Amino acid sequence: MTVLLMTPPMTQLNTPYPATAYLTGFLRSRGYEAVQRDPAIELFLEMMTAPALDIIRQHVEDNFESFEDDELPDVIYTFMAEFDRYRLAVEPVIRFLQGKDPSLALRIVSRRFLPEGPAFDAIAQMEAVSGDILKTAFGSLGLQDKAKYLATLFINDLSAVITQGVDPYFEVSRYGERLAAANPTFDNLYDTVMGEPSFSSEILEQLVEQYLEETQPSVVALTVPFPGNMLGALRIAQTCKAINPDIPIVMGGGFVNTELRALKDPRVFEFIDFICLDDGERPFMTLLEYFDGKREIDDLVRTYFLAEDENGEPYVHYNENPELHDIPQTDVGTPIYDGLPLGEYLSLCEMLNPMHRIWSDGRWNKLTIAHGCYWRKCSFCDVTLDYIDRYDAAGADILVDRIEELIEETGQTGFHFVDEAAPPKALFALARRLIERGVVISWWGNIRFEKTFTPERCQLLADSGCVAVSGGLEVASDRLLKLMKKGVSVEQVARVTKAFSDADILVHSYLMYGFPTQTEQETIDALEMVRQMMALGCFQSAFWHRFAATAHSPIGINPEEFGITLAERPEILFAENDVDFTDPTGTNHEMLGEGLRKALYNYMHGIGFDQPMNFWFEQPVKRTLVKKELISKAINNLIVSS
Repeated sequence: MTVLLMTPPMTQLNTPYPATAYLTGFLRSRGYEAVQRDPAIELFLEMMTAPALDIIRQHVEDNFESFEDDELPDVIYTFMAEFDRYRLAVEPVIRFLQGKDPSLALRIVSRRFLPEGPAFDAIAQMEAVSGDILKTAFGSLGLQDKAKYLATLFINDLSAVITQGVDPYFEVSRYGERLAAANPTFDNLYDTVMGEPSFSSEILEQLVEQYLEETQPSVVALTVPFPGNMLGALRIAQTCKAINPDIPIVMGGGFVNTELRALKDPRVFEFIDFICLDDGERPFMTLLEYFDGKREIDDLVRTYFLAEDENGEPYVHYNENPELHDIPQTDVGTPIYDGLPLGEYLSLCEMLNPMHRIWSDGRWNKLTIAHGCYWRKCSFCDVTLDYIDRYDAAGADILVDRIEELIEETGQTGFHFVDEAAPPKALFALARRLIERGVVISWWGNIRFEKTFTPERCQLLADSGCVAVSGGLEVASDRLLKLMKKGVSVEQVARVTKAFSDADILVHSYLMYGFPTQTEQETIDALEMVRQMMALGCFQSAFWHRFAATAHSPIGINPEEFGITLAERPEILFAENDVDFTDPTGTNHEMLGEGLRKALYNYMHGIGFDQPMNFWFEQPVKRTLVKKELISKAINNLIVSS
């Protein structure tokens, strides 16, 4: 039995999403023949060729035939006006971003080789504030990075051309996302998949045909980590069924685990035969045993499939089978990347900020230190779901063994630990073992800003190869942090992040606004604290998320405890996640959000720290009540105590 595992478009362009590598390693350790492909990166590369641009141009001409030049979207106008330059540059730029042609950097940085569409406007906007921003960011010698940034803007323009002019569902990391995300009905997705194929879906179909011919699988398995992967998953399944109607199609992944827990629409099973929830090792292995005739269908673990009622009517059946436990982290095996085109991924530089770019630059081997979250108390988080609630850690020696195996296979020493929040004790043990065994890697991951991260321990992590961490400051308000049971204070986060930064570890902070009962005053004060922390070098990068109540979080389950009222929900036949609510506080979060993002964008480029809070907002806002020395005093307390 051969299992073909695929990640549908789109996730990241710089590194494979790890789910298929995890499952491939596990299945091979249990004696199954598992192969994997990444149609996401291959689809993108097929679209970024000179012949593909010829087809894109024809689509654009057909779709905008009746438009005058001044009516065209800016990115479309530039593409048509500079088409010959786009066609000439596209393939060399892709090779450059794959690390195959570094000498092209000299032509790219000349600013004469690449056509410059709307994506390049960001440079002019920043230069209007602070002069030669590229020289500031890269100096005179940062040639490769400067070229990488400009090449990424070029790719962003071409991606926008495809989305605005050819295929409205195409996005580099959110392919058709709005069709699936928290959509209570399957109608939009179903109609799209059953309708005329788009430009990108035609290429995807050709790739899938090629994969089936190469691998001759007995089973096809699709991981859907995000809503934006769902359309691609259905397209792949549709193609597989057209070629071989009898081949079983299995689906799982993060989107499924979070949003399809109330699935009822039988039409999903016109494409997919089985849908597995939560960690895939046990459900998938049980399914394979069922296909082999070693188990009955009632043995399936956390699996949806189509059944018939006593009247012969189809309905969506869910089989739980709690008697079969999940595979512990010590036994899941080492991820295997065999079958993925590791030399074809693109290293992008989407922002000049050195920390923010780490998500899109470089190829990272992915590993998990511990399944679930050791804290699992935050009221905004899906703490009731398995991926958060079930905590299970592997030991330091097992992790270092896996790290060495991955280095041997991939030749890469960069590691991204993809935990919900890496447990401090496990991190310190891992760091010591890496140093003791002389294993040289560069690594980063997500943490909680716990007070146990002292300057000495941060230096230990740096000595073991830690180059960056990310964690949540969230609302930057002690009242709200207590309400959300975050378990940290603003001053504690300031001290911990400064300890990481002082150890030359880059820090990214997740920020949140619009939390229940959050006032305008608290939002402005939060921005002031963020300004102080970034000005003092506590963290280098951050991102404001608009709070959303989710169905599986304590807020979504007990909204009255947080002073909000949930909107009446429609009947859920397909996806459920975000839940609308009414907050009697009445804060204008939409207006505030624009200002928060504008301020943060400037801070991440090292500018705008001297501007008053009111500068960033379209409407007058309250003056901050935060003392100008609040964060500096918090940091100084750390220095005195250490």
